[in-house]
Amino acid sequence: MKSLDLCVVGAGYVGLVTGACLADIGHRVVCVDSDPKKLRSLKAGKVPIHEPGLDDLFRRVVRSGRLTFVGSVEEGLRYKGRRAAVVFIAVGTPPRPDGSADLSAVEAVAETVAKQIDSYTVIVDKSTVPVETGEWVSRTIQRFNKSGTAYDVVSNPEFLSEGSAVKDFLHPDRVVLGVSSKRAEAVMRQVYAPLKTTVLVTDVKSAELIKHASNSFLATKISYINAVSALCEKVGADIQMVARGMGLDRRIGPMFLNAGIGFGGFCFPKDLEAFYWISKQKGYDFHLLKSVKEINEHQKGWIARKIEEKLWNLEGKTVALLGLAFKPNTDDMRFAPSIDVAVQLKSRGVKLRAFDPVAMERAKVLPEFAGVKFCKDEYEALKGVDAAAVVTEWPGFKELDLKRAKKLMRTAVLLDGRNVFDPEAARALGFDYAGVGRP
Repeated sequence: MKSLDLCVVGAGYVGLVTGACLADIGHRVVCVDSDPKKLRSLKAGKVPIHEPGLDDLFRRVVRSGRLTFVGSVEEGLRYKGRRAAVVFIAVGTPPRPDGSADLSAVEAVAETVAKQIDSYTVIVDKSTVPVETGEWVSRTIQRFNKSGTAYDVVSNPEFLSEGSAVKDFLHPDRVVLGVSSKRAEAVMRQVYAPLKTTVLVTDVKSAELIKHASNSFLATKISYINAVSALCEKVGADIQMVARGMGLDRRIGPMFLNAGIGFGGFCFPKDLEAFYWISKQKGYDFHLLKSVKEINEHQKGWIARKIEEKLWNLEGKTVALLGLAFKPNTDDMRFAPSIDVAVQLKSRGVKLRAFDPVAMERAKVLPEFAGVKFCKDEYEALKGVDAAAVVTEWPGFKELDLKRAKKLMRTAVLLDGRNVFDPEAARALGFDYAGVGRP
């Protein structure tokens, strides 16, 4: 395989994993980030996010010299005299209040790249962006590309799941390439040549839609099973059995059919909003996506509703939150359901104790967690509480010594927001137990 010189602009979650993994498969990668604090940390060999497998991979490729970090796009494009053949734009696209994606950072990178290129360059939209972004990037480059240098814009959406991102990159289900020329396709096939997977080549707009359509569909599956769980609670059925029966159908499959207190993280909520917004902008009111969001918001209130049912008056009561990150194996607190749970309980006068294996440092700086007692482990969090609520399904919680837990608690109320425990076993030990969609 011929190694390429690549530039990745943005060392956030997507950019850092992408840059490190591209270096791991043999390319020379220069990663650009404008945040001086983050840049110092990366140059010192510190990975700023918790992601299984990334630390070792990061150290390996940095030591090999295949991954370098700089503070400007200009330097990234011509690092030590080597010109980048491909530039990946992996900057943030945060949601605006109306649900649309803020693409100002993408535009700024495109303008800078346009002013710097002096030979054929492939510019890749790696950030999650709405359909037609490729057109705008191309217009921006054309506007500021005074030398008339040849270029192509490619859409190459990422499908990285936090907690398994390194594995997802190195062993993907597919690589999607949205291209407008055979020349760009050939370059991108060379980039991903070491990965043995299906390469789907489409037009640019189709590739852009694949990302939003995929994440919105997965969010829909989650909201659907959560809606079914609400019906299960009303009629006395067991959502675990219902979901298993559904998942055995090969047309449906078992993944994303775990009832709980709703989805969070940066991708699903943001992409759902952006997909709904762009659909309305183009004249189609995608009602289904609006319902998916509404169901998810309602589901985030499950713990507060159940605690109120169990404890009557909440003022002055103490509740332990087990788990804070939006999902296991990550420290990401963006749009985490735990934030909603904390706000809802604190507004009712509840005192909170909390434990998460890796996300507490990030949670501590959030205003929604002001006044929360952060504990060294699960058992410290349970001391003297009136109820415990499982918010994140960390594997260690399943191994919790419930006998010990019950002795520590003031009142043995257990709200299993992720269906981690066996209801019969918990009740046999004397817990007043409630699980999502479980009789």
